[in-house]
Amino acid sequence: MEQADFVHLVRLSEHASAENSRAYRRSVAAFAALGYAWVLGCLVLGAALVAWVVPQLLQGRWRLGLVLLLLTALALFWTSLRALWVRLDAPGGAEITAVEAPALFDALERIRRKIKGPPIHRVYLNDEFNASIQQLPRYGLLGGAVNHLTIGLPLLMALDRPRFLAVLAHEYGHLRGDHGRFAAWIYRTRLAWMRLHQGLRDDTGPVALATQAFMRWYFPRFAAKTFALARQDEYEADRIAGKLLGRDVAAAALTEIEVRGAWLQTEFWARHWSKAADRPLPVGPYGSMRRRLARMPDAAFANDALRQALRRISSVDDTHPGLRDRIEALDTPPILPDWSRGGALDLLGSDAKEWLARFDKQWCRDHASEWKLHHAWLTRVRERVQVLSAGMAQNNANELVELARLKRHLDPRAVVRPLYELALERSAEHPGALRGLVQCLPEDDREARLQCLQRLWDADDAERWWTARAALAELETPRPGMEHDAAAFKQWRKRLERAQEAEDRAWEELSGSPFFSRVTRHDLSAFEQAELQAELIRYLPVAQAWLVRKHLREFPRRRAYLLFVELPGLDDEDRFDLCRRLERQLSLPGPVLALWAGESPTQEDIRRHAADPVFSR
Repeated sequence: MEQADFVHLVRLSEHASAENSRAYRRSVAAFAALGYAWVLGCLVLGAALVAWVVPQLLQGRWRLGLVLLLLTALALFWTSLRALWVRLDAPGGAEITAVEAPALFDALERIRRKIKGPPIHRVYLNDEFNASIQQLPRYGLLGGAVNHLTIGLPLLMALDRPRFLAVLAHEYGHLRGDHGRFAAWIYRTRLAWMRLHQGLRDDTGPVALATQAFMRWYFPRFAAKTFALARQDEYEADRIAGKLLGRDVAAAALTEIEVRGAWLQTEFWARHWSKAADRPLPVGPYGSMRRRLARMPDAAFANDALRQALRRISSVDDTHPGLRDRIEALDTPPILPDWSRGGALDLLGSDAKEWLARFDKQWCRDHASEWKLHHAWLTRVRERVQVLSAGMAQNNANELVELARLKRHLDPRAVVRPLYELALERSAEHPGALRGLVQCLPEDDREARLQCLQRLWDADDAERWWTARAALAELETPRPGMEHDAAAFKQWRKRLERAQEAEDRAWEELSGSPFFSRVTRHDLSAFEQAELQAELIRYLPVAQAWLVRKHLREFPRRRAYLLFVELPGLDDEDRFDLCRRLERQLSLPGPVLALWAGESPTQEDIRRHAADPVFSR
């Protein structure tokens, strides 16, 4: 199904849900029943054919047609049985019990009693900044379900107890009452059909091909038809959390998760991996993560992260609504909260430190080879820094900016302001030097920061979106002895709107098809390519990667790229998520659209335009 058709069906389901919720749920149940009817019908047909053919063969009527019919009937019966008995993997992580964490399980029991929900059968801890609840089939599609709750250790460290309990109440809210049971059944069915669809892809038998054809027609329509139900379920779970812990607490938890999650991605992990410069053996991150999460986020960073989160609109790529929609549904203002002071790690009881040590050790084991490779890469970075430092007198502005960036790779606290100032002496309006200098100026020197941002705005239109964001973050941040400059804030907000329109046009160019229009071979230097390879090695599912340069009409001087990655062993949802992570986290010298190699574009198309891969595992 084309994306436009899928979006159209999602919108139809949303309208139907808004007009008559009960009728919409009945139509969802009926469409879900169609999938069961197909599988059960095939099962009965296969069994009936076997029951008719076997007596014929036992009576000595061995004919080729009967034998082929028996084989077809057995294949039909087996495929249908597989569909009904599809097994879904339990969540990953370390299981934790009530004996180990009585306070956590007491809190879960209180939430369960208040919302009259089913019991949680298994609780796991993992390393994600998230919490989730899953109902997995116990005996296939027609059997009961087992409830699994997964809690991320970083989330426990980031949120205070009331906000963390609001997150648990939200997750438990997915299972409450008749509506929750119906939504959970639809969710299990959706997972099962997706797993069956993926499991039959490589099967070339005639019966499997017929089932594949049905699933290609049925599954996208089932996903679209149930989208509004899943979206409603998120709002209802938020409402449950607000009712149990308070709407302000639930909204503060949502906002703090957005801001601290952005900080972990952009700040913490980069700093942690920089430790490989001096340490050849991996260092566990969770002890330092706990200490850093106990501090308040930088005010300018928090303001910018919140603004970006509020900008994101609810889309069909995710059943979770955007932050703005969730905050408005809770009837609370979209503002930064008072930050959590101390996490909820005490819910793990006296074993909390042991869990941190256990996760640190596991992280070191899991990332030992990546750490070794990153240590080797940072050794090369240090050598490059030495070369650039030796030529300071002759370096041009580009080389000075590169030197500053690489020094920050080795030490995020390195003093690099003199390098940016020297670069500006040699090229007065160098965009990279201006951008770097802004981030080095002291926080209490607002005037100098805004002057530097004004110079950057005038110097390069491709930097205007970042410039306006930085200026607004600065103007929104309260500083001692400084009054709010309403006129400047209004001016920069209008500038951001214009810059955002230009960025949207540029992204449409980058992501639009045909993918290979206005592309050339990548322009990375040998050192930049080695840097890209050092980053990709940390994404274990990536087997190969190809890179091309995309020339944008909107920003002719901007370096923009298409990255094609081969991701064997992942389903489409995981591939999509990994590609979005690559777009956010790779440090290429310009924006990148990440796509997985497959049907569109094909590997043949990629090799024709990109030639040799830039990375092979």
